[in-house]
Amino acid sequence: MMIAVQFAQTAPPRTSWTALDWWPPVGWWPDAARDLLSGSPAMSSATFVLPPQAESVHSARSFATGTLTGWKLAELSENMELVVSELATNAFRHGLRLAETRAKEPIRLSLLRRDGLVACALNDPGSGLPALRDPSPLDIGGLGLHIVESLSLRWGWAPLAPYGKIVWAVLR
Repeated sequence: MMIAVQFAQTAPPRTSWTALDWWPPVGWWPDAARDLLSGSPAMSSATFVLPPQAESVHSARSFATGTLTGWKLAELSENMELVVSELATNAFRHGLRLAETRAKEPIRLSLLRRDGLVACALNDPGSGLPALRDPSPLDIGGLGLHIVESLSLRWGWAPLAPYGKIVWAVLR
């Protein structure tokens, strides 16, 4: 299995992002996250391409932990692992399933660091919108976005052109 990893100190100058060439610079991030990520020149980013396979969720967690350790932010690893795990699971479970014609497309996980803040974002080709659920005590699952919300400063989602979406969370 070949896994593509990209590291960069600054994002390339782009004004439009699609699901095919996704690499979010600070200016791309939705307003709800942009104010947390702007203002500091110290920025690093890393992107990991996840093949549409079950073991990719584990690989995403490992990538996030390794990246944070490399950035000397290992103290964020435990919470980031949970957030990445929930977002990746949702991307595979809901995003790929709902986009059956594009189910073989990879999902991208990007991490963006500015000082002590780290934003993680996952894209998927699905059109379904992420929403907090209110599961009953007997339901299995349905708490993933509640976990993301409780561990992050902010989280949200935005559509991608021509299809798909990106779901993001910012941790400190």
